[in-house]
Amino acid sequence: MTVYFIGAGPGDPELLTKKAERLIGECPVCLYAGSLVPAEVVAGAPDGALVMDTAPMTLDDTHEQIKIAHDKGQNVARVHSGDPSLYGAIAEQIRRLRSDGIDYEIIPGVPAYAAAAAALGQELTIPEIAQSIVLTRVSMKSTSMPAGETLENFAKTGATLAIHLGVRNLREIERQLAPYYGVDCPVAVVYRVGWPDQMLIRGTLSDIREKVRAEKITRTALILVGPALGEVADFKDSALYDPDMPHVLRPKVRQ
Repeated sequence: MTVYFIGAGPGDPELLTKKAERLIGECPVCLYAGSLVPAEVVAGAPDGALVMDTAPMTLDDTHEQIKIAHDKGQNVARVHSGDPSLYGAIAEQIRRLRSDGIDYEIIPGVPAYAAAAAALGQELTIPEIAQSIVLTRVSMKSTSMPAGETLENFAKTGATLAIHLGVRNLREIERQLAPYYGVDCPVAVVYRVGWPDQMLIRGTLSDIREKVRAEKITRTALILVGPALGEVADFKDSALYDPDMPHVLRPKVRQ
């Protein structure tokens, strides 16, 4: 018996990996985070499967269902949004599985920041503009952040920031980031990426809060901040395809 932690991607059922789709279709037990994973994602569960929305359940509740399945020798599809390795809350589940000697496997999924970049129609790592992406969040009512993992510290790098769980704290985000990025730094707020009601809001650190407020968005949104999000045209081509930069698969320099 195995518990499969399956990354469902950001919401679009067509962004499931083939492996994720296959396992959901094979497991007789499917536990999915219904607040973030559309029912369409688990619609392919086999006939007669136990399909449970874990949104109203506690960690004890979900683990109890897994133990029941384990006793019956049934595999479990534990379906999470995005990629399970990022804010998937799987570490505490894995700790219990290991304690009880239950096997598990992680199936990666499309993370929200990648889906957001695709929806915005752009690359996040532009030569000489931005070559790093920081995936982070703000505390608010969730678990506190480790010492040193602050927006101000990340802002000092000038990297593109992908901020989770922060759309209700845009005033504080602006206050902390503006001294490093400038008030005119481009910002994109991507609401429910991959869902039918997906919304893309572009602005700057100085005006994004009012734009988001006007749309009445208070949750389920990713905030992207950094110069790479702007209309950047004056940048150097990547060395990857530079005819004057040979590499092992293109050893000859242009004559």
